[in-house]
Amino acid sequence: MHLRPLRVLMLVVAVLFVTPLAQAAATPSNGVNSQTLHQSSQDGRDFITRESTFDPGSSTGWHWHDGTLIGAIKQGTLTHYGSDCAVDGLYNAGDTMKEVPGPEHVHIGRNLGSTPVVLEVIYINPAGKPLAEDAPNPGCPFN
Repeated sequence: MHLRPLRVLMLVVAVLFVTPLAQAAATPSNGVNSQTLHQSSQDGRDFITRESTFDPGSSTGWHWHDGTLIGAIKQGTLTHYGSDCAVDGLYNAGDTMKEVPGPEHVHIGRNLGSTPVVLEVIYINPAGKPLAEDAPNPGCPFN
């Protein structure tokens, strides 16, 4: 009687072992170069200031943040899309932007113009967390 449940368990383990789990493909950034200007930590949070340059035609890739991001556009125009594929922000030189944390806020930033976009950002993150978490394309016709 105990043999049958053991066989079922062995079969389930065997199927899980040989069947690859579905993995969502992340969409890496392209044409974005960043440099850290300053970094410090206090009270369990990391404060990181970076400057990123987006070449014409570049994108951040789909991602989300563990912490808050506050940015200022120094040059160019950054087009920002939410996971519904709609533009949820168009940021020009002199504009500021804020991104809220959490995997429910998947987004992508793109430079659709002919000049580089220069963005200065401060990340306020939980200590040790990455600046961004890669995410798969939510079904939009672009990366």
